[in-house]
Amino acid sequence: MTSQTAFITGATSGIGAATAKRFAKEGIRLILCGRRQERLDALSESLSSQTEVLTLNFDVREQERIQKLVEGLPEAFQTIDILVNNAGNAHGLDPIQSGSTADWDAMMDINVKGLLYVSKAILPGMLARNAGHIINIGSTAGKEVYPKGNVYCASKHAVDAINQGMRLDLNGTGIKVGAINPGLVETEFSEVRFKGNTERAETVYQGYTPLRPEDIADIIWFTVTRPPHVNIADLTVMCLDQASSTVINKN
Repeated sequence: MTSQTAFITGATSGIGAATAKRFAKEGIRLILCGRRQERLDALSESLSSQTEVLTLNFDVREQERIQKLVEGLPEAFQTIDILVNNAGNAHGLDPIQSGSTADWDAMMDINVKGLLYVSKAILPGMLARNAGHIINIGSTAGKEVYPKGNVYCASKHAVDAINQGMRLDLNGTGIKVGAINPGLVETEFSEVRFKGNTERAETVYQGYTPLRPEDIADIIWFTVTRPPHVNIADLTVMCLDQASSTVINKN
């Protein structure tokens, strides 16, 4: 595994950053992608003593930029073995009748189209080698729908469908495809959803022990280290106190 290269989107925080750290610990060469260059720089600096790190500053909605950056990768980073489609977001928590179309666009463009754009850029190299591993980060929101989650849930249902479609279309190519679908993970997710309202965001994770980004990073590492004939196709994980998106045991 030490000679492999991983391409991680949304690497500047949460699950993406935790996965970068987990991979670096194992000597995986890293291509870290995100919109916040200062965070990419800080992460690169902290991990460069463990492995080779390249940062790419882009928004997953920028298809042409993604394509050019991937085509222009330095030789040492051109062979991408693992793609972690982690970049995603939730904007707002509103009933469908009063939802913001700007929020809807952001969720569909990033969660769905962004995943497709990045995969489209990376897949040719994997297909040429008949090898590779794509991990799509979904959500329990892609397995059910909850009140006021309408478009976010729709975007994650789309990720679930794309994951299944990828696995069908790439069957026989030697490329593994699977999804990790976390429940409540304590990250910046809720702060983004509530547009910077940290007080409201903090209440989401109070009264119980939510998942940590490191928990998901460990699962991703487990997934990419299975024997060649084993593919973790679809895995859903929640904390002990979560039974569904809306059923949470809070003290």
